[in-house]
Amino acid sequence: MKSLTVVLPFFNESGSVEEVLMEVKTTLPYAEIIAVDDGSTDGTGEKIALVQGVQLISIPKNLGQSAALFAGLQVATGEIIAMMDGDGQNDPADIPLLVSALDYADVAYGVRVVRRDDCKRRLASLLANAIRRKALGDRATDTGCSLKVIRKQHVRFLIPFNGLHRYIPAIFERVGLKFAEIPVRHRPRKTGVSKYTINGRAFRGLIDLLGVRWIMSRMIFWP
Repeated sequence: MKSLTVVLPFFNESGSVEEVLMEVKTTLPYAEIIAVDDGSTDGTGEKIALVQGVQLISIPKNLGQSAALFAGLQVATGEIIAMMDGDGQNDPADIPLLVSALDYADVAYGVRVVRRDDCKRRLASLLANAIRRKALGDRATDTGCSLKVIRKQHVRFLIPFNGLHRYIPAIFERVGLKFAEIPVRHRPRKTGVSKYTINGRAFRGLIDLLGVRWIMSRMIFWP
C-alpha cells in the first residue's frame, strides 16, 4: 500500500479544528496529516499543536488558501497526497475512493453532488467553472471542490501564486495527466463562516485567468 499524506489549510477555525483533525485521524489512521495554520488570529494554531500525530505548519500572516496548500504540499512525504478543506465540509471518508481512482488515472478530483452552500456561492461557482473551461480548455467539472488526490511526483508541476488551488486541474491537464472525477459528499458547516469569500473575486479572477493562460502557454515540463 502506498503512503498517504492529507493536507488541510486552516484560517480562524478554532471552533472546529480539533474535531476535523480527530475525524481525519480516526478515518485515516495510517496517513500523515499536515495542518497548515494560515495566519490565524483566534488560537487555531495553538489548538492544532495539541492534537497528537498532526504536523503543524504555521504561516506568520494570512496569505490565502493557495499559499497554505502549497506549503503543505512541499513538505508532504506520502507517495499520494490528499487535499481537503479545514472547515469540515469535506468528508475524509471519501478520500479512499479518490485514492482508488489512481489505479486508472494520474489524479482524482471530488465533485460535490449536493452543494451545501448558499445560492450566491453556487451561482458564482457555476459561472467561474464555465468561464475557466472556455478560456483554458480544461474539462474539470468542479474545481471549487477542495477534495483532490494527487501523486507526490506531480507537485513539481505546480507554481505558487495566489489562486493556484482553483487551477490545479487545468495545470495538470496541460501537462498531460489523466484525471478521474469522483462524486463526494459536501457537508454543511457546523461552526464559523467561510474565510475565503467570493467578494472581490470577479476582477481578481479575470487577472488570474489571464495569468494562468499565459503561464500554461509557457510551461516547460517532462513526463
